[in-house]
Amino acid sequence: MYKNKKILAIIPARGGSKGLPKKNIRIFLGKPLIVWSIEQAKRSNYVDAILVSTENQEIANVARKNGIQVPFLRPKALATDKSPSIDLIIHALDWFEKKGKLFDILVLLQPTSPLRKRNDLDSAIKKLIDNGDKANCVIGLGEVLHENPYLIKKVDNGYVSHVIKMKKNSNTHQRQQLPKSYFPYGVIFASKVTTLRKEKTFYQKKTMPYFIERWQNFDIDDIYDFLCAEAIIKEKLDEII
Repeated sequence: MYKNKKILAIIPARGGSKGLPKKNIRIFLGKPLIVWSIEQAKRSNYVDAILVSTENQEIANVARKNGIQVPFLRPKALATDKSPSIDLIIHALDWFEKKGKLFDILVLLQPTSPLRKRNDLDSAIKKLIDNGDKANCVIGLGEVLHENPYLIKKVDNGYVSHVIKMKKNSNTHQRQQLPKSYFPYGVIFASKVTTLRKEKTFYQKKTMPYFIERWQNFDIDDIYDFLCAEAIIKEKLDEII
């Protein structure tokens, strides 16, 4: 709890990963990948309850082994490749409300983005609540550099062209002159429950950024992401634990 606001952290973890099978429980620097997010949530000074939302019994068992109750398995209809995150969030909030448990703030921690600094979670929560009159949501953003959308190309009929058309005489080779662009990596999504239910998205009218560092810009989808993130976490372990 922070400033009398009750906070729920949800860690969503499907069992049906195609890019990297069983990635959420794949051993990542000595422990299942999802455990990194579990431990980060448990270290928070403000989180009141932690839920692992999964349809997979094996993932549920790993969560329970690491001290997290998994009171229900997510319906399989909410655990497909096309299932929006908001649906599993509303499902979880409804389950808690039926039990008489209400929360003011919902935090979503994607287990595939384990590169969180030890203060990221609480700092983002504080930013949201301290700016309660100006912000309804806070999301983690990492600046994209070489992947800047103004630099990205497409191929039409065998020829290379810009995805975003540039003005004539624009210098597209100087990245420093381009507008800064950001990607919402899964380090942190935090929202007031009331506006999340109303707008059904984290990209709300009053969404503030929580900027992360370049080395945190990873969302593990395949084995190459996994190996890179594992190498980074070894180097940055003292900032994470």
